[in-house]
Amino acid sequence: MIKMINTSFRDNSGFIFKTDGIIYRQINQVYRENYEYLLSSGLYDELVQKKLLISHEEINLDIEKDENFYKIIKPNQIEYISYPYEWCFSELKDAALLTLKIQEIALEYGMVLKDASGYNIQFVNGKPIFIDTLSFEKYQENKPWVAYGQFCRHFLAPLALMSLTDIRLNSMLVTNIDGIPLDLCSKLLPFKSRLNPELLIHIFLHNASNKAHESDTNIKLKTKFSKLEMESLIDSLKSTILHLKFPKVKTEWGEYYNNTNYTQQGRKEKEEIIKEFINRIEPQTICDLGANKGDFSRIASKGPSVKTCISFDIDPIAVELNYQKSKGAKDNKIQPLIVDLTNPSPAIGFANSERENFISRFKSDTVLALALLHHLSISNNLPFENTAQFFAKLGNYLIIEFIPKKDSKVQILLSSREDIFDKYNIDEFEKVYSKYFEILEKRQIDTSERTLYLMRRR
Repeated sequence: MIKMINTSFRDNSGFIFKTDGIIYRQINQVYRENYEYLLSSGLYDELVQKKLLISHEEINLDIEKDENFYKIIKPNQIEYISYPYEWCFSELKDAALLTLKIQEIALEYGMVLKDASGYNIQFVNGKPIFIDTLSFEKYQENKPWVAYGQFCRHFLAPLALMSLTDIRLNSMLVTNIDGIPLDLCSKLLPFKSRLNPELLIHIFLHNASNKAHESDTNIKLKTKFSKLEMESLIDSLKSTILHLKFPKVKTEWGEYYNNTNYTQQGRKEKEEIIKEFINRIEPQTICDLGANKGDFSRIASKGPSVKTCISFDIDPIAVELNYQKSKGAKDNKIQPLIVDLTNPSPAIGFANSERENFISRFKSDTVLALALLHHLSISNNLPFENTAQFFAKLGNYLIIEFIPKKDSKVQILLSSREDIFDKYNIDEFEKVYSKYFEILEKRQIDTSERTLYLMRRR
């Protein structure tokens, strides 16, 4: 059975579909010339060899073909799909630089990117990779780069806002599926950013030019744009992106987790218990919810069977530090992402079908929920019933930590609000969670009142 994937319906070059759980892409006749040139020129081979572009194979499928049909390709399958609004600053920055690098290389082979969407990038083995094989077209002398505006909306605008205004503003990409409009970005950036020549050109003057063209039909667009000017534009954009730095800010959770109440012995025991649980159930995929800087993601990912650990946290600084540490250590199993579990990424786009929601994308063999439940239950008033149902949708196994009220971290949460949580206790926790999971093992951590559980979904 063929299921159409709505991420590509806007592109007349082809479309994505799924059958028997495998993703395929149909290439239409209208893209035939560009596709054949991509392969014959050597550009495809170089990009794949450098691990900049996802590889594919041409196949024959016994399916009904329409009059537009040219070929079917089977891309190398990607297990987990993430979106730009879930990336930390450096993930978005690396994705931007990858896009520009591909544009540079494409020019050498007589091609350009016709799209510069953040959704054309995914992270595989800890690194960004370009996934849209149909984004390349033959370079036409003197033609401007058609994807310039899209690049600025999808990459430059959110990066500038995150760097110079507020690190959380990449969340604006949820409500702006084609990137942050430059007029909005111009209003939100601090006035001093106009003194930056690169931002002045690519954000403020770019926006002014767009407005002028919209309001006066007599204004003539620049029709001559040499290859040298194209190369200079790419160099300028690269310089602009490189000069944007991660801001020096602190967050509530960054400070909260800097001071733990574990003794060294307790911390060590917690690590050993998690290792034992992971080795016992042998998961291939793990979702670590509330991972902070990823310390326990790294411990869990060292399990001999583990191939991927998606490491989620609400705090953009914690996710940034996690990504930088994973990148520095060349840890290709960890993928840090920003997600608010009380308001996870929704399905967005036309008919709510162009980008999938959080739950549909991040199912795994095992869910880690360490030092998380008290935040969901007390800070956000979520009953055990709701959190148990949520975790059961995400994984077959659950490794969860229960922290009682008398723990100092829970007392911090209760210090600013009335304690209305009569049912927040270990007996009620076990009673409710047993409806959805079988408790395989429970272990109290020495020198603390905290308990770790290994559970299997019923």
